[in-house]
Amino acid sequence: MAGVTPPVRVLLVDDDALVRAGLSMMLDGARGIRVVGEAADGADVPAAADAHSPDVVLMDLRMPRVDGITATRRLRARPSPPQVIVLTTFDADENILLALRAGASGFLLKDTPPERIVDAVCRVAAGEPMLSPGVLRRLMDRAAHQASRYERARDAVATLSQRERDVTVAVTRGHSNAEIAAELSMSVATVKAHVSHILTKLDLDNRTQIALLGHDAGL
Repeated sequence: MAGVTPPVRVLLVDDDALVRAGLSMMLDGARGIRVVGEAADGADVPAAADAHSPDVVLMDLRMPRVDGITATRRLRARPSPPQVIVLTTFDADENILLALRAGASGFLLKDTPPERIVDAVCRVAAGEPMLSPGVLRRLMDRAAHQASRYERARDAVATLSQRERDVTVAVTRGHSNAEIAAELSMSVATVKAHVSHILTKLDLDNRTQIALLGHDAGL
């Protein structure tokens, strides 16, 4: 029907059946979200993704056979992959970085309030990253002490046009497409086109990786 927004299709991946049941009860039907499937291990993710065509995957980190980092990397390497939010009890810096560099668009802890998880699913489905302020600050602090990464990031940013750099700065600051459009006096469609060009030019997977590069480059 014209004007009806399709539901956000979500796949739950966690080796704990109680966690999956709780997430399903929390998410299914909330703000147009539909839980379409579950998987108990990262090894089962490809088949589940093929069967259910999710828009967003909520991914646990530690699972018996294939961990969430590996499952995320494999999933994001597929054509037209779903977005991934890592949902875990383990918030070590290395886990955060590995998840984001594997292509995850968000990183949340399992004790995140339900409304924040629902909001994260909706935002990530719309193409916007979702990191808690604490996680983002830790990433920024870590990046500040990585000189070699800084140089590589600066070299990458130097290949961008001035307008692409402006958009990169705005994405790094966590602005939405609408906010960037208003700030830079351009249409939302033009912002999306610039983001797409930046991803292609820098060989990145998503907006979160643009933000990481921007932080690494000191933007």
